[in-house]
Amino acid sequence: MPSRPRKYWLMKSEPDVYSIDHLAKDGKAEWDGIRNYQARNFMRDEMKVGDLVIFYHSNAKPPGAAGVARVASAPYPDPTQFQKKSKYFDAKSSKDDPRWILVDVEFVERFDELVGLGDLKGDPALEGMLLIQKGQRLSIQPVDKKHFKRVLTVAGAKTKVS
Repeated sequence: MPSRPRKYWLMKSEPDVYSIDHLAKDGKAEWDGIRNYQARNFMRDEMKVGDLVIFYHSNAKPPGAAGVARVASAPYPDPTQFQKKSKYFDAKSSKDDPRWILVDVEFVERFDELVGLGDLKGDPALEGMLLIQKGQRLSIQPVDKKHFKRVLTVAGAKTKVS
């Protein structure tokens, strides 16, 4: 069975909670705490090891693309859903039938400068990118290959997409 082509994603994190610098220091991390069904479904059903991710700082001034990560694991149950003291605890989830999953992501590259949301919105080559569409708030979203490549180009990234 042939492998499917690499997919591209954008994953949002608040930099005061977990930033690209945290990921650079840690090397690899669980992308936990996702409590939106559509975002969960992307991780569970569509993300594969090796997919590339734009690491996006949200709720920041300015918000923007901060770097690149790579999906580093198959999906598995998010342990925070079972931890009663976690803000991500879900009493309706069980170990036999977990409601929430996560993937591990690993650091690839930190951009020299953040590519701000305003710059992304102002770039005609990014027309149609989910991130810049009105009302789009998903914390995990697919990115077309052409848009992913454009963000890397604007950022002056070392990461290459073939």
